[in-house]
Formats: sequence, C-alpha cells, structure tokens
Amino acid sequence: MNAPWMQPYVKMTEFLGLVLGPDYEVALHSLEDPERSIIAIANGHVSGRTIGAPITSVALQAIVNHSHETEDFRLNYTGITGDNRVLRSSTFFIKDEAGALVGLLCINFDDSRYRELSDRILKLRHPDIFVDNNFVYNETISAVESKPSLKEAENFHSSLPGLTEDVLARSLERLDVAPNRLSRQEKFALVRELEATGFFLVKGAVKQIAERLGCSQTTIYRYLNRIAEMSDV
Repeated sequence: MNAPWMQPYVKMTEFLGLVLGPDYEVALHSLEDPERSIIAIANGHVSGRTIGAPITSVALQAIVNHSHETEDFRLNYTGITGDNRVLRSSTFFIKDEAGALVGLLCINFDDSRYRELSDRILKLRHPDIFVDNNFVYNETISAVESKPSLKEAENFHSSLPGLTEDVLARSLERLDVAPNRLSRQEKFALVRELEATGFFLVKGAVKQIAERLGCSQTTIYRYLNRIAEMSDV
C-alpha cells in the first residue's frame, strides 16, 4: 500500500497535528482496505484510535452516496468517542486524477474543555439545570443554541467488530423490534437499509448480520442479489 498520493498526505497529517495542537486529531484514511483504513494519525488520544483502525460509518455512507462527486469536503458534523465525548469533525475527500475517491483526511476537534468553560460562564446567570438541558456553545457561529441530536453522529471505533455492531445496532434501533422477531419482509428491509449505508463493504458483515438475524449467510446473499437486481431495473 504505497500509492503516489499517500506520502504528501502522511506529512500533512503530521504537520496539521503539530500545528493545531493536542485537542485536534488528524486521521488519514486509505480506501484500499476499509477494515484497516487509517494509515497515519496525529493526536490519536482524542478518539483512542491508532494506525490500522477501520473506516467510520459516516465515511462508508459517503462512499456509497458518491458524495465526493459533488463535494470536496464535509464540515463540522458531530463525532462521538468511545467514552462518549462529543467532537466537531470535518472530512476532506482525497481524489485521484480521474476524480475517484482514494482517501480521506479527517480532523476531529475535542472542544470539551472550552464547552465546560462556557457552561460555567452561563451558569453564573442561569440555573444549572436550565443550562444543562438547553444550551451548548457552537464556535462556528459564536452563539448559544439548542443541543443537537446525536443519533446520526459519527462514532469512532478501534476495531472492525465495533464498527459493524454500531451500524447494525442503529438500524435495529430504528425498527424497534428484536432481531429474532423480525418477519422475512422486515429482514429484507433491514438488509436493504444496511446495504445503502455501505455496511457490506466491510469484511465479515454478512456473517455478523446472519448471526444476529438467526438466518444463514446464504439468505443474506440472496437478499443482496435481489437488491442489486432491483437497482438495475
């Protein structure tokens, strides 16, 4: 894994990590191997990840949606660390000469120290419970606004099982039905939803969902073939 585009971005990752400081994690992903996509990382203590960590669910969705074809980057979306700290995340799409997506340069800012300070300032004039329930400081607009929903936030995982379980759990939560009680139609709908998120781009995804749904891997592959046929119509 030594494509011509990589080395300059590896140096850029190190540079940005040093310039921005310890509250900013800078992660470089190669799409050659989604299961071990991080090839360089600075300030990895922010999310707890290291080289060899898998791609994120948000990145998988961007690949499936071909977001890079109409955008060069995505700014200021919410990320969640393994210990539930909220990060402000941004991603730059790295493309080759033909415009194909080959990598991602991601910056994840842990502004928890500054948000804690802003909370303390707000609590000088408002009841604590009012501030805790209603406000968060957003640097991008320099104003106080309602807290955002974290349901669609990006979660950072150090292992592939953690990634696949997170994507699967979110889809199951939306259905609000235990996996072993899903009808055949609901199982197909779940597989279709997961396929749209890029879930099946990662190794072992078919086996994992087959086990969770109590069916064979052959059944999952049959669903995927049916989905592909429907998309070709």
